[in-house]
Amino acid sequence: MPLISINPATEEIIKEHAELTEAELNQKLQVAHDTFRNWRETSFAHRAERMKRLAELLRGNARRYGELMALEMGKPIKQGVAEAEKCAWVCEFYAAEAEKFLAPEHIKTDAGESFARFDPIGVVLAVMPWNFPFWQVFRFIAPAAMAGNVGVLKHASNVQGCAQTIEELFDKAGFPQGVFQNLAIGSDKVAGVIADPRSEAVTLTGSEGAGRKVAAACGREIKKTVLELGGSDPFIILADADLEMACTMATTARLQNNGQSCIAAKRFIVIESVASDFLSKFKARFEAMIVGDPMDDGTDVGPLVSENALQDIEDQVRRTLEAGAKLVTGGKRKREIGKGYFYQPTILAGIKKGMPAYSEEIFGPVASVIVVADADEAVAVANDTKFGLGASLWTEDLALAKRLAAKIDAGAVFINGMVKSDPRLPFGGIKRSGYGRELGEYGIREFVNIKTVWVK
Repeated sequence: MPLISINPATEEIIKEHAELTEAELNQKLQVAHDTFRNWRETSFAHRAERMKRLAELLRGNARRYGELMALEMGKPIKQGVAEAEKCAWVCEFYAAEAEKFLAPEHIKTDAGESFARFDPIGVVLAVMPWNFPFWQVFRFIAPAAMAGNVGVLKHASNVQGCAQTIEELFDKAGFPQGVFQNLAIGSDKVAGVIADPRSEAVTLTGSEGAGRKVAAACGREIKKTVLELGGSDPFIILADADLEMACTMATTARLQNNGQSCIAAKRFIVIESVASDFLSKFKARFEAMIVGDPMDDGTDVGPLVSENALQDIEDQVRRTLEAGAKLVTGGKRKREIGKGYFYQPTILAGIKKGMPAYSEEIFGPVASVIVVADADEAVAVANDTKFGLGASLWTEDLALAKRLAAKIDAGAVFINGMVKSDPRLPFGGIKRSGYGRELGEYGIREFVNIKTVWVK
């Protein structure tokens, strides 16, 4: 079966990519396996040299890569350029910090000397989604490769152009062929790659359903996994918050990447005394967003990735309104644009427990506003979800904010700031949002053998 890329702004087929044959897949896995044996012996300085060259290529061609993202999955061009530049940053970060993060740690025991080493483990399979088609990949491969591992990528079918481009980038940067390879395969082949003895671990970013399947397959093979799954991030606004700043950031946090982000703010939990003012400002900002061609530098919100994604949003909004919610703005397809999977930036208010917008992850430009009496109720509502990826908290009382942060069930809490991934900080979730961490020192240590060495 071919892997088909469709332009979500025009609904036209861009390209049909041939899927790897069994022989081709086997060859790629063998190349990865063989390359690892040599790559693991290279110095940090050697790896860093190539990683820094990779960063130069990413920055130098950021516009072209942004255009490719816009074409294949509808990301506004200015956000795609920023994504490519962020990939350069993570390459530079690990080029500079990997050796320090993985230096042996001496531990005092009854031995003459004892320490923990951090050695690479082998071929890491990455199963990645379409929504951040460059960043998700570099977030995994930059630390993995700097640790001495090699990577193979099963990317989403609709962004195979991005996947192939990243493989070409590694070649241009001077990496050996097998350090990073794209596996042009469908989801039905993933279990076979996991079962293959040449693969050692799996990292997945995607849906809860995909996470379950990969975790089950890895469980059968007793292989390490890191899962970053869905999220329904709360954006909590207390009574003393700077409403202008909070509304500005709330708009960006909800509508970034056309609302298609696991760490996008999705539930806006607002103290009753400022709810009316917040809603008025929030509505004005949503209605000012420019929805249109993702190739246009002036566009704020592009199309959803597919017709199915658009239908899912329509269904969730319809069911939420039927349950008694209030439509503040939006709520429809953006039909005046013509073809394309465009949906109006939408705000739903009066959200209560039991409504779809309260409990389900809405993966598109739809904000759910929930009004609460006080900070304690805000935290209770924030935690009343199966997800636990990120959370944002807005208040001038920083001492209170830090106390509340300790009570929020999430992998990250940002105070007076939008939740984002940062190469310097650990990234990941709890509950149904997954487990394990990427980025920072914790991320690079996920796929290493933490080896004890004891010397008499």
